[in-house]
Amino acid sequence: MEKDIYILGIESSCDETAASVVKNGRIVLSNVINSQIKIHEKFGGVVPEIASRNHVDAISYVVKKAIKEANINIENIDAVSCTYGPGLVGALLVGVSYAKAFCYASNKPLIPINHIEGHISANYISNNDLIPPFLCLVISGGHTHLVYVKDYNEYEIIGKTRDDAIGEAFDKVARVIGLGYPGGPKVDKLAKEGKEQIDLPKSHFDNGNELDFSFSGIKTAVINLYHKNPNINKADLCASFEKVVTEELLNNTIKATKKLKIDKIALAGGVSANSYIRSKFLELRNNGYEIYYPNLEFCTDNAAMIAVAGYYCMCSKIKQNLGTNFNYDELNSKMNNIKENLELNAVPNLKIGERI
Repeated sequence: MEKDIYILGIESSCDETAASVVKNGRIVLSNVINSQIKIHEKFGGVVPEIASRNHVDAISYVVKKAIKEANINIENIDAVSCTYGPGLVGALLVGVSYAKAFCYASNKPLIPINHIEGHISANYISNNDLIPPFLCLVISGGHTHLVYVKDYNEYEIIGKTRDDAIGEAFDKVARVIGLGYPGGPKVDKLAKEGKEQIDLPKSHFDNGNELDFSFSGIKTAVINLYHKNPNINKADLCASFEKVVTEELLNNTIKATKKLKIDKIALAGGVSANSYIRSKFLELRNNGYEIYYPNLEFCTDNAAMIAVAGYYCMCSKIKQNLGTNFNYDELNSKMNNIKENLELNAVPNLKIGERI
């Protein structure tokens, strides 16, 4: 009987301190998250210095709790994966430093993980039948990307925002009209009470990549409209805003599927939790598309997605070492073929597909 593979994931890229243990790349045994939302709420957004200090206070606790809830011992852990970018440099360094110390003390391999690739990998937790290739729409507070997932560890960006990320636009709109932080869930909730009856501009590019996005224009239009008419129906404004940005997401995604000749679409990132966006993408199933998205608990920042990404990154590296005939089922007996050094550093501007 072959041995199960246990990956400890550590995530600290922004304001969530998280740790998780995942078995065999798909089974989540624990998923511990220490959220700082209440701390940063009064500031209207994340304060990097405060976030870093709270990570220091929480990191040891969440890792120990994750291991305990998984009902395993440190000796059972086969490797540790941690987020090393992109994100807030101080916050990242807390997780990276802890992971390095843990691996040094326990003689475990360290697997550096790109935070955005982690969000993409969250889909493997909630969708056991999902395997590459597929198109992934990454929508979060800092990113809006169309990513062609060629394999578990092979990505190609085919479209991205030219200005604001969609989550950033949600947060700024929410702040201006008085909904507070975090903006995305509050706009989504209020929009359910409104009607999509306010005309708002749509992005249009005369040059460059037709699959790129832009949300700066609509964000500014909403803000200006509210400043000129503070008595405007906020629910209608939120509903109309959601409608226009979702149409842009849908249009570019459909264009990309036709270009790639692919019918599998996955959503990823914190904004993929938006109920309106999900509902509109689910309607694509009527046109023959396969639509995937993570469960809500895995949409926002978490360490389970980092552990899953670590598992498949490890698979990829072992495959490179052993040749193209490598079978993922052989992973259990090949653990000693991969070791990462402990010189890892945080890379706050890390791009998808970049490797240390």
